[in-house]
Amino acid sequence: MRGIIYLALFGGSLLLLSGCWDRVEVNDLAIITAAAIDKKEDDRIELSLQVFIPRAMSSGGGQGGGGGSGEPVTFVSSYEGKNLAEALSKLQTELPRKVFWGHCHIFIFGEEVAREGIQDHLDFLLRHPQPRERAFVFVSDGKARPLTELQTRLENFSAETIRRQANLGVGLKTTMQKLDEMLSSEAQAAALPFIKLSTEKGTQSDYQYPHIVGTAVFKKDKMVGTLSLAKTRGVIWLKNEIEEYTVTLKPKNIDGDISLNPVSTHVAMIPHIYNDEWEMDVNIRTEGAVVQNSTTMDLTNPSSIRLAEIAFQKDIKHRIESTIHELQQELDTDILDFAKEFHHKYPKHWRSVKNRWDEIFPQVKVNVNVKGNIRRQGNINESVKSREER
Repeated sequence: MRGIIYLALFGGSLLLLSGCWDRVEVNDLAIITAAAIDKKEDDRIELSLQVFIPRAMSSGGGQGGGGGSGEPVTFVSSYEGKNLAEALSKLQTELPRKVFWGHCHIFIFGEEVAREGIQDHLDFLLRHPQPRERAFVFVSDGKARPLTELQTRLENFSAETIRRQANLGVGLKTTMQKLDEMLSSEAQAAALPFIKLSTEKGTQSDYQYPHIVGTAVFKKDKMVGTLSLAKTRGVIWLKNEIEEYTVTLKPKNIDGDISLNPVSTHVAMIPHIYNDEWEMDVNIRTEGAVVQNSTTMDLTNPSSIRLAEIAFQKDIKHRIESTIHELQQELDTDILDFAKEFHHKYPKHWRSVKNRWDEIFPQVKVNVNVKGNIRRQGNINESVKSREER
């Protein structure tokens, strides 16, 4: 009899466990799609959240930044505080739903905040259980909030536009997790995509759009400068992260240009220390596919191919060397992980200089070696120009 009672009690407890007593309905959440952090007066910060409006999408879907009826699918709510935790706490009192970070794919630091230091803000974002470590992080040219308020044409809201730009590989792709790893590395340096809000003149009204214009460079947790988009390409090469990209080159003594898409790339960094002289060999092997040929060169001819390959190699070498020069001599910031490479190969030497790496890094001699081959000429062998001149 006692066994039957215990079995009944156990069965009853299972019924309680199978319920949805702790479920949170979507309608009870304020779903965040982007967050912007700006500096305010008196050492305060402003947290701006782009909040999704479910009813705008359910009314028929949205195109060009709005719902079926043309209304926006997001709104922006902002609040100031001494830090992010306080600003979020105050902001939550203004929202009828609980803030949910699980769909926040974009975090944007305003330039002033970035230059002052982002360590305290990262502490909150990494400590809080909801913000995604795979979310992309950016620095804005000026204030960050306007990027969250923007209504875009192709996507329903600006956060999705910015996220897609990051995924296309226009600039660096830096996630929250990757940012934390970079700042915790031997060099304690980081690189974030630098994004700008630009205005296009229209016949009826002006149109604003976000686009990546380069890289924000950090020494420890403070932004120290920027790299242009051209120099950013050099960083992407060195980090072996080249994706969709076109290199346009001009072969020596040839009229016209040839454009190539790198289809495979391998980068190897090999550190050396000779008599206290620190050197880094950067060896790059890449293959390119021709996407346009405005010369009269016949790229089925081995000598013509070789001429184009030499120009290809020189172009890449110049990009890499100019990027390294700016990082060493102007920004004095090692975002290329030279410190990590030396640490792995020469741990004893590294321990003796790790506290003064800022002095060593600009003096490292860098030898860039590029081997570039052209493997594909596309669907036609001769250029259209050479056909017309026959």
